[in-house]
Amino acid sequence: MKLKTHSFFSAIMNFRWLNALVWGNSVALAWMWGLGLFFSVQMTFMFGLQGLLLFAIPNAVGLMLFGFLTQIVANRHDGGRESLAIFFDKFAKPFRLIFYLYQILALTLTVFALARYLFVPLQLASGGLFVIYLCLIVFVILAAGCLFGEEFGIEKIKYSHALLGLLLLVCVGIILCGLQPFLPANFTWTAPFPKEWTGPTIYGYAIPLTVGLLVGPWLDLQHWQRAIQIHRENTSIRLSYFFGGGIFFLMLLFHGCLALWVMDKQDAPLPANVALDGFKYAHDLVTHYFINNSAASGWMPLAYFSFLSICVLTTLDSGYIALKWFLGSNVEKSQNMLVSLVPKQMISSPIPSFMLVGVITLVGIFAKLELEYFMVAYASFFVGYAALAIARCFVPNSQQPLPQIRMISMASMSIVIFAFGYLNSQTPLLFLGSLLPLIYGSWLVFNTDLLRVATEKASEVIEAAAEIPAIRALTHATAAVTNSEVKAPADTHALAGHFEGKWFVYSMFATYADTNSVGNVYFGMYPMFVGKTRELFFNATMPNFDLKTTTFYILTRSFEHKFIREAREFDTITVKIRIAEYNRKFCTLEHQIFNSEHALLGKGKQSLLFVSSKDFSLLDIPPEVYTSFIRYA
Repeated sequence: MKLKTHSFFSAIMNFRWLNALVWGNSVALAWMWGLGLFFSVQMTFMFGLQGLLLFAIPNAVGLMLFGFLTQIVANRHDGGRESLAIFFDKFAKPFRLIFYLYQILALTLTVFALARYLFVPLQLASGGLFVIYLCLIVFVILAAGCLFGEEFGIEKIKYSHALLGLLLLVCVGIILCGLQPFLPANFTWTAPFPKEWTGPTIYGYAIPLTVGLLVGPWLDLQHWQRAIQIHRENTSIRLSYFFGGGIFFLMLLFHGCLALWVMDKQDAPLPANVALDGFKYAHDLVTHYFINNSAASGWMPLAYFSFLSICVLTTLDSGYIALKWFLGSNVEKSQNMLVSLVPKQMISSPIPSFMLVGVITLVGIFAKLELEYFMVAYASFFVGYAALAIARCFVPNSQQPLPQIRMISMASMSIVIFAFGYLNSQTPLLFLGSLLPLIYGSWLVFNTDLLRVATEKASEVIEAAAEIPAIRALTHATAAVTNSEVKAPADTHALAGHFEGKWFVYSMFATYADTNSVGNVYFGMYPMFVGKTRELFFNATMPNFDLKTTTFYILTRSFEHKFIREAREFDTITVKIRIAEYNRKFCTLEHQIFNSEHALLGKGKQSLLFVSSKDFSLLDIPPEVYTSFIRYA
């Protein structure tokens, strides 16, 4: 019996290990987008093997860290296998626009890279026919991504990627077998052709690449959706992303070393493009080599072109599935009146977004842009948002309103600084463009969440210290001399209520007007007692609130009460109310009602929402509320 049990658990562990490996393969393929695919060639062209490793190591480590940390997030929150999904539902709300922009730019960059560095060098046509061919090629690439995304949902994508991964392995094998010699003779650590690159030095790339690649996965919807699905399948997110990071690193290493092999076969000047900035770019270096030597290379060109196509396809189908999940989820929960006027199927469909990707891609190709012009956003613009997202996963009270205007201003400023640094080869500006949003995001976390947490912890320490006899005696002596606003006076109750810890307390006498014909307090009076106490609680915490000038109203969303005991005329009714919980839009108040003997008469809760005083549209919890009564939560 013990042997059978042991075999059963071994089978489960093996399945989880295999499932993690399959998911790791999908993670690596989905992350092998235009940035990873062609920039590995460019970094090798500019700086040799050291440039390739500078790009590949932070990229792989960023994936592994994302899996490691999201596993911690999933384990910290309640909800079982749905814990990460529940967390992301709240976590993603302030970043919805950034998530969408990040995904659109990633897909655009991928389609642009394949069309620009594979199909344009193929020169399938010229003149006006070239424009038609290029439009058709972009359409086919996007259509293939939509087709595979629609055919394989998030539950099945690991299987399709497993098959594509095997095909990719065959392509890599064919290429490796065709390399003669197997390793380049000039397997150089530094730049193979130093005079070809006159742009920023490798030190200018070090900080932007490290920062951008380490935080990059945190704003990618594809990775969040995968992590949620992996956790639902009771598989280790950490192990899956460890496999994914390792596979991805090997793929980058293969592509970079292939570029070194090609450069070893050619003499300077290399077939590099001179862009608008005057720098030379060689993203399509390997493509040009296989096009020019297709007759002598056997199956290698077809294998290489298939390698590129598979990498792009596994990014596009993942992007389609992620956008469909993200857009559909947000449309279902949206209470915006404008959204209700448009068919939900149209808004939640990724196809309009894919059409936008196609338009931007064609504009970028005809404008003769390079991959780096898209990439600059990932080293500057998105850095602050990603850093803030990571902090909000681990800092308590993380669902505070996001300062959108300040964040977008800082992000825009950083991208301009970075662009100036790149175009003028100024390393300090490159550093500043990447580090400035990171520093500002860290300051926001410290200034809001961490400071609030420190204040709350200090209050807990003070409350605990107050129980020490010597301090308690000193406190009572001081209270006898000074008037405290949070303690009840010596008589029955304070006229406007008082605080007992986190509870706001108000007492009143039940009179004849509160009773029914039997003599008991009428059941409808209890909600009125709670309502009166709630208004006094608001008045105590927001004394400057003015209905004439306020920009928001506080409305009751729901009210529940459980009756336990009866009260009679001239009983002392004591109502206690406190904040039980809150999220970005709603606040829940809990209440308890006691009689003269401190016996519980009833208890319940109510949910509050906040609307605009102009058009009654639903609002996030206003900042004034956070700084007033939310601090008593």
